[in-house]
Amino acid sequence: MPNRRKENPMTTTKNKIKVLFVAGFGPIVRDQKLSEKFYVESLGLSFNREEGGYLHTERIQGVKHFALWPLAQAAQSCFGTDAWPKDLPVPHSWLELDVQDVEAASEELKSEGYKLLVSMRKEPWGQIVTRLLSPEGILVGVTYTPSMREKK
Repeated sequence: MPNRRKENPMTTTKNKIKVLFVAGFGPIVRDQKLSEKFYVESLGLSFNREEGGYLHTERIQGVKHFALWPLAQAAQSCFGTDAWPKDLPVPHSWLELDVQDVEAASEELKSEGYKLLVSMRKEPWGQIVTRLLSPEGILVGVTYTPSMREKK
């Protein structure tokens, strides 16, 4: 008989946020050449290359989108400048969680005292995103990504 894990008592459903899937994950890159050497040459991953050094793939099982996101692009996405603000911790990775209702999730996070860096912004590719820093220093996005939703 297979082992069945007991449900973690820390897991609750009291809040308004319902995470549906991990939309994307990856490191925030400070040294493009060093990171590219590690992920491409050492690990053998194959990426699509976009302008500005953004390397991404949708070919790794378990995550919809894995990318090496340059810090300057992450700063541009959050603050409209290539420099990360000196008064905020510099993130080491990014994580996007597609949620059932990005507006409700954004309001819930704000009401719990989290500082939203971007709130409910619509990206050119149709994604709606709210970004914040997690306690561990991860740049987290709660998102609605139409292109990743299964069509019914």
